[in-house]
Formats: sequence, C-alpha cells, structure tokens
Amino acid sequence: MSGRVGDLSAKQAEALAQFREKVKDILPQCPSQSDHFLLRWLRARNFNLQKAEAMLRKHMEFRKHMKVDTILTEWQLPEVIEKYLSGGMCGHDREGCPVWYDVVGPLDPKGMMHSVSKQDLIKSKVRDCEMLQKECDLQSERLGRNIESITMVYDCEGLGMKHLYKPAIETYGEILTMFEDNYPEGLKRLLVIKAPKLFPVAYNLVKHFLSEDTRRKVVVLGSNWQEVLQKYIDPEELPAYYGGKLTDPDGDPRCRTRITVGSEIPKTYYVRDSIKVDYDQSVTIGRSSSHQVEYELLAPNCALRWQFTCDGADVGFGVYRKKKMGEWMKASEMEEIVPNERYNAHLVPEDGSLTCPEPGVYVLRFDNTYSIFQSKTVSFTVDVLLPSQVNQSER
Repeated sequence: MSGRVGDLSAKQAEALAQFREKVKDILPQCPSQSDHFLLRWLRARNFNLQKAEAMLRKHMEFRKHMKVDTILTEWQLPEVIEKYLSGGMCGHDREGCPVWYDVVGPLDPKGMMHSVSKQDLIKSKVRDCEMLQKECDLQSERLGRNIESITMVYDCEGLGMKHLYKPAIETYGEILTMFEDNYPEGLKRLLVIKAPKLFPVAYNLVKHFLSEDTRRKVVVLGSNWQEVLQKYIDPEELPAYYGGKLTDPDGDPRCRTRITVGSEIPKTYYVRDSIKVDYDQSVTIGRSSSHQVEYELLAPNCALRWQFTCDGADVGFGVYRKKKMGEWMKASEMEEIVPNERYNAHLVPEDGSLTCPEPGVYVLRFDNTYSIFQSKTVSFTVDVLLPSQVNQSER
C-alpha cells in the first residue's frame, strides 16, 4: 500500500488515527489538518509514530522561528536575490503538479555569498517552498484531486568549478536539509538535463544531505532530454527553450518573467566592502571554544539589537536565557531563545534583534566549538533598548 489517502492498509489507517490524536494540540496551527497533510509526515518516517510526531513538532517550531505563515506577504526578498538567483516556477506537469526550474550555469555563487546573508538565502528558499505549496493547493481546488508535490528540472548547462565555491556548497547543503526536514514528500521527481562531466563531482558534494527516498527521485537525462521532458510535461506547458511551445507574452522562449536567469553579480552589491561599521567590542575565540556576553533585562518587552562580523571563516551565534548574572553555564543548560546557527559573517556582516517579553539574563553566545583547527576574531556591537525605545524604533 502506498500510504496515501484511499490506499492505506489497516495498520497504516490505525497509525494515521493515532498520529492525529498525538498532535491534536498543534493541529490548529498547522498549514493543513487534512489526512493528506498528516500522511506526508508519516510516510517520511515510514509510519513510525514517534519519529513522525517529533518531525512535525520540530517543523512547527521552524515555522514560528522563520515566520513562515507571513513570509509570502510580509517578507521583502532582497533585491540581489530577486535579480540574480536563478530559477522559478513555470507551468505544470501532465498530472497537474507545479514545475520548478533551477538554472545553474549563469549563477554566480561567490558573488551571491558576498552580497546577502546565508540566512536570507535559506529564507528565500523557504519562501519558494511556500509559494509552490500554495500553487499545489490551488491546483487541488482546480482539478478536484490532491496535488502535493512538484516536478523539478535542473538545467546544468555551464556547471563549472565556480559552482563548487565552498561557502555556497555548504549553504546549499543547509537548504537541502531544510527542505528534507520541513517539506516531506514535496518532490515528485528531479530531472537533470545537460549535465557535464563535472556533475557527478558536484552531486557527490551534496547528495549526503538527501534522504535515500529523495535520491531515488533524481534522474539524469541523456541527449534525448527534450523528448523525455515532453513525456512528463505537455509542450503547451513547457518553455520553448526546453523544447516546448510556451513563451512569454513578448515571445521570450526562456520565459524570463517566470524563470530568473542569473548572471555575474556587480561588486556594488557586495556587502562587506560597502558597509563600514565601528564595532564596540572585539574578541578572539579559540578553537573548540565559545564566548558569552550577558545582559540583564529588568523590565518586560525590552529588546536586544546586535551586529557582528568575523574574520577568516563562519561563526556560530545564538541567544539564551538564564536566571543569574555572572554564572557561566553551558548552552545545553540554558533556555534557547534564538537557535544557534552558523553565520557567514566573514562574508556578510550579520545583524538582528530580539524583543524579550520576559525579564531575565540574556546571553549572546558566539560558538566556535565545531572548529578544531581555527580560532576566530569576532567584532560586535550590542544595544539594549527599553520598551519606550522599542516602540519608537517600530514607528
């Protein structure tokens, strides 16, 4: 049995009922409460109730942290991503699923990593996933049947050594992990076209981020790729550039109003060279070490605002809360407020803020524990805003 609605074994149907009961406290906040939605998490964990529940609960925390529910309406995509990050949704496959195109060759990975933060890149991909999910929902209404996955076409023409830029590969790995963890069963098939000899090398660098099930959906097409694409996508829905009949209103065969085709990013977008900041403090964090900075907030709804940069390589950063000033504690012993993540602050300076609804001692922690060979110098500025100042800054 496939584990989908209408094709469940008795054991799978029982697992679905139990799963619904286990997660009933968070269901109202979920994007959907349907059996189709819940079965995606169960299939992703082979109907292991405990693992599926943990996965869904972690996803709901992810949605809260990333403000996913409003990402399509309230988050402004950085200009450099909008103009230069290749790819886009265009048409539907023969079964009505949205088709997404990734155009690798024109992409400028190094320029992108110098022009925008890693977190904004990841957030842009969350936005893409939500846009595709919204289109799946609309297609379900139009066609009267459940649509929940996409077809992806991966155009590898022009793939070269510049695309193996290490910070970009690491970020792409994090994007793949995000997709696997938060959009299970969202990929129907991935069709790789025009793959050069370098493709196996590039794929080997990222395939360990993919589940075995996802790897099975990756199909590398040969010289007859246009013919195979039309097997899955009607020519009326396939851009003329890829062998179909679809064009933009102005006749553009690449459908650039829907599929962004990147190019080299002008250095005027590079952030590190264009933003000069005088930081209040600087500290060298030894290899396998961390550095903590404490702030005691005595009133509710104060805010912390920070900026930091790093020399040489990325650095971890997170915000925690504890009860007493001056008492050093491990990260695992404190309450995590802003999850620890690794930031490419050596490429793009980072800034952020946090409104603290509860008084307490807040700890900003710079993390280099994962680096066994390299120390890092971090320069940073932290401001504490009182509630009245917070209100003024929001006007």
